[in-house]
Amino acid sequence: MTKHLSLTDRALIERFIVQDISYTTMAKRLSRSPSTISREVKLHRVFVDRFQEGAKECTEFHGCLRRNLCPTETHYTCFSRCKLCSEYDCRPICTSYISSHCSLLDKPPYVCTGCSKQKSCKRNHAYYTAHRAHAEYLKVLRDSRKGIHATPEDLINISEIISPLILKGQSLNHIYSSHAPELRFSERTLYNYIDQRVFTIRNLDLPKKVKYNQRRPKPVLTKLEYSYRRGRSYTDFESYMQQHPKANVVEMDTVKGARNSGKVLLTMIFRSSNFMLIFLLPDGTIKSVLAVFDMLTRILSLETFRKLFQVILTDNGVEFKAPHEMEHASNGCQRTRLFYCDPQASWQKPHIEKNHVFLRQILPKGTSFSKLTDDEVTLVTRHINSVSRELFENKTPFGMLDNLAYAKLLDSLHLTPVPSDEVILKPSLLKS
Repeated sequence: MTKHLSLTDRALIERFIVQDISYTTMAKRLSRSPSTISREVKLHRVFVDRFQEGAKECTEFHGCLRRNLCPTETHYTCFSRCKLCSEYDCRPICTSYISSHCSLLDKPPYVCTGCSKQKSCKRNHAYYTAHRAHAEYLKVLRDSRKGIHATPEDLINISEIISPLILKGQSLNHIYSSHAPELRFSERTLYNYIDQRVFTIRNLDLPKKVKYNQRRPKPVLTKLEYSYRRGRSYTDFESYMQQHPKANVVEMDTVKGARNSGKVLLTMIFRSSNFMLIFLLPDGTIKSVLAVFDMLTRILSLETFRKLFQVILTDNGVEFKAPHEMEHASNGCQRTRLFYCDPQASWQKPHIEKNHVFLRQILPKGTSFSKLTDDEVTLVTRHINSVSRELFENKTPFGMLDNLAYAKLLDSLHLTPVPSDEVILKPSLLKS
């Protein structure tokens, strides 16, 4: 049994009142105490036909024509009606006065429903309506939960934990996954407190605070299907995944810096773990991308490459338009299967597009990559993959890699996790 009355309970109370059922019987049927039912009705009943503010409550007020009731000599020169007099109250001395309050409303059922004199009665009426009562209950419930339910000492302690970490570029979800016992409140509550400016940090300090609208796929019509896409379209990818549902899928893309900066970043993300690899390319050409594929095949071995990169999904960039060379190693053996998204449909590879948000926090748009080094790119990769992900129950991408093939990949590329409190997702990561 729940502690609060539901809309269904209130609807039954309204029906029972109409049927003239006693509160004791109501309480038994609803498994409540009679006092609970009576408090509910008295608290949420609505009075109708009340007198306007300033009027003297009396059932005869509107039709009363009485004059000269006051016990002073001034009434001989007074021509106004007594009900409108501001100096004297006519009710105590008027023999025709009838109070608009009905004494029957002071005892069960506390409303006029079912009263035999209801139609002819000129007194104030009271009624109980389930929907109105439930709406008032919900409003009181919402209002009671507003405000800050914490002591100043608690807020100071929480601010000392989250403020320096957020200023490092960490998301609140990442911080919460590491400090939940210390923070005491839910992640949603912390967002509300930041929105109410309880802490020194503001919404502008959060890495992102946006709502993603659901994308509606729109088919893009092309005049012809290029040869490199034949058998490798997104429709072919979906068909392949239906036949091989356990295949390891890797999304691939490139990130460009400022114009004419030369160097480009090649990004690859494993869908199963959101672990992202980042490679620094001298330029955005097919030759540079193939060099990364050959390097990974060499340091991992062809067999390990096949396990990790079973299927690769990418866009239609010019740097990816050599599918045969990417799919096959230098000895002619097939190492992966390559598929392409539809034109202008980047939402078909959502994992890597969303992870680019972390990358852009460290390397904002317009940043030149010309002075970037491989060691700096490795540092960026380590910090991004050390961020807790709500999608994986607050585990980090590093924590999601649990087999020998991934261990070999991390060891070969010198990738190690960063302690949660030391994660930095701001340009200051590279400046330090």
